[in-house]
Amino acid sequence: MGALLLVLLLALILGGVGFAVHVLWWVALVVLAIWVIGFFARGSSGGRWYRW
Repeated sequence: MGALLLVLLLALILGGVGFAVHVLWWVALVVLAIWVIGFFARGSSGGRWYRW
């Protein structure tokens, strides 16, 4: 019984990590898209919209 619970717990942890990594990939893609748009969309002064 303990081994079954351990396997189920491990499956839950790995499934949660896989879901979190999947979500983080989507967040990274959105941030990259915003950065690229900001890189090409300059203000009237010719500067960037970010400070770094």
